[in-house]
Amino acid sequence: MSTPSPDAHPHEDGFDGAAGGDGGGEVAGLTAVIPAGGSGTRLWPLSRQNSPKFLHDFLGTGRSLLQATVDRVRPLAGDRVMVVTGRRHADAVRAQLPDLGAEDLLLEPSPRSSMPAVGWAAAVLERRDPEAVLGSFAADHVIDDEAAFAASLRQAVVAARAGALVTLGIRPRYASTAFGYIELGEARPLPGAPDAHQVRSFVEKPEREVAQGYLEGGRHRWNAGIFVVRAATLLDLLSEEHPEMVRLLRLLAADPGQLEQVWGSLEAVAIDHAVAEPAARSGHVTVVPADLGWDDVGDFASLATLLEERPEHGGVRVLGRSSDVVAQDSTGVVAAHGDRAVVVLGLDEVVVVDTPDALLVTTRERCQDVRGMVATLQQLGREDLT
Repeated sequence: MSTPSPDAHPHEDGFDGAAGGDGGGEVAGLTAVIPAGGSGTRLWPLSRQNSPKFLHDFLGTGRSLLQATVDRVRPLAGDRVMVVTGRRHADAVRAQLPDLGAEDLLLEPSPRSSMPAVGWAAAVLERRDPEAVLGSFAADHVIDDEAAFAASLRQAVVAARAGALVTLGIRPRYASTAFGYIELGEARPLPGAPDAHQVRSFVEKPEREVAQGYLEGGRHRWNAGIFVVRAATLLDLLSEEHPEMVRLLRLLAADPGQLEQVWGSLEAVAIDHAVAEPAARSGHVTVVPADLGWDDVGDFASLATLLEERPEHGGVRVLGRSSDVVAQDSTGVVAAHGDRAVVVLGLDEVVVVDTPDALLVTTRERCQDVRGMVATLQQLGREDLT
């Protein structure tokens, strides 16, 4: 495996030069793979196992996060879009994406994390076209600057065709402890990919002081989990540490009838741990730094920053029926999805989520702990609520 050769000069405009615009048109040979999994427990009680966050229209745009993801990649991938999701979500995904071909909806018998999902898609694509390039995009993220996204993705495809596993590194807006980071190495520009850099390392979620240092140092980017790579290259890299998984994935692609026998044997592991981190250590990962207005909509505190402010609600951001929310001298976020009015008076940074069968009241500071409360409900035997 070889890394792209540094045979061009660094881009003079700096790391995020992709913001200059998008050339337009589909990218030949690119397939968008959208792993749609996870229940989004930090957004409970709106997001649940049977109705996960990627199926919801959290931003009030009229499109779910999944639909918005497909809308974003269609101009670059055209009809070459593949979704990998759980069987329990098959009908909902088909309803939201009626143009998705039956052969492009891969249904997991059970959750096995991101590597089996993306690896299965890669094995299928490899059989269709040995030179196919896949881009893996989470189904439940938000990107504001779609022109910058498209321009960065085009650079990533160029680097992927040169043999690299490529990721987009998001310019951090603040010292986040909720995201992993990518440490930039030396510049590895290519014709058509002037902003490419080698990845020095992937960093797990840091402590606050470390994250602040990353922000001030300028050599780290948020890891959004966006990967672009030739399907065959991804499987080759995976085989270096997980050869049995690759054998089973290729078997599954050749004979879909083996799904029940094969799937449970696959190790549940994230693509970052299975491929990206070891490949970075051997110098095979490239990053295209980008400034996209990206957010993973990880909890209600994150969601609040994405919702539109309305004067009638003062400092409270509202999700759902705004006519059912009355707020005074308060800040935070309120989601009204029940059958009653929600009145908030004199509370700072409050989070209120009202649904027909569950009510959540917390603070923006404690939003990351909602997942733990979902686990508590399960321990109490209230799976009907989760």
